[in-house]
Amino acid sequence: MFQISVQTGGVEEYYGVEEAYRVIKEAGFDAVDVNLDTLLSYDQIVRMEHVPVFDAEGDECLAYFRPWKDAALKYGIDNYQAHAPFPCYVAEPSNGYNDYLLNALRKTIAGCAYIGCHRLVIHPFFLGYEQQLDPQTEWELNIQRYAALIPAAREHGVIICLENMFTTFRGKRYQAICSDITQACQYVDRLNEIAGERVFAFCLDTGHLLLMGHDVKNAMIQLGDRIECFHVHDNDGVQDSHMPPYTGLLDWNRFVEGLKAIGFHKTLSFETYHILTYIDPMLVPSALRYIADCGRCFDRRASE
Repeated sequence: MFQISVQTGGVEEYYGVEEAYRVIKEAGFDAVDVNLDTLLSYDQIVRMEHVPVFDAEGDECLAYFRPWKDAALKYGIDNYQAHAPFPCYVAEPSNGYNDYLLNALRKTIAGCAYIGCHRLVIHPFFLGYEQQLDPQTEWELNIQRYAALIPAAREHGVIICLENMFTTFRGKRYQAICSDITQACQYVDRLNEIAGERVFAFCLDTGHLLLMGHDVKNAMIQLGDRIECFHVHDNDGVQDSHMPPYTGLLDWNRFVEGLKAIGFHKTLSFETYHILTYIDPMLVPSALRYIADCGRCFDRRASE
């Protein structure tokens, strides 16, 4: 048996944080994946902007995280995992913005613990297709920057979860860092070796696996207990559309077999926000109930 979770992103845009937690709870979810990336958006990072939350220090900074803490307590929902701002690395003109991002990640780790969440998905540090680093430089960069987060993760009791990524060129999807599952395992193992304890784990993104043509069951077996959390969603094999199960091409029978094979018993989290951009607001609660029902179905089948 495991908990069922869904990301707060998308739902928050309709209802605000507190009401989103109520709607998510009533749809049948036990937990949420908190979209802390809204504190510093993708577009803001690309424009290399600074934002008040990460310019602040101490309690002043933590106050920006308070809505998610209060909503979880009010509705009895577990803030199981969270998503840090991304991208985590930019091709900067020596203006120090990557240092700002690293400090923002440290503050996000502290904020994560403040809201009672102990798993934070931090995307690997990489650049896009046309600016991509050579493999050795990328490896060294990631080891260096993730290792720089170890003290904060230790202090706040937060597990940092890497994720399998992809990149795009002329509409075609290509492998990116941690897309190769062997490499993903090497990153987690090396970083934990540096930390001297289990500080790092993995968030397996099913939609990204599908885009890269990887078998979901085999990926799960290879990662094994390195998997601390999931981003569960479906797509058409071309677009990263973050749709609910059975609306795309992913083999959900293989997914359930993978859950069985690794004896998964933690929390299964769905990253299915795009469905909420396609439907009438009146249908959001029923769409969430369908996603929760998928989770219960997977739980039951994996327990058989």
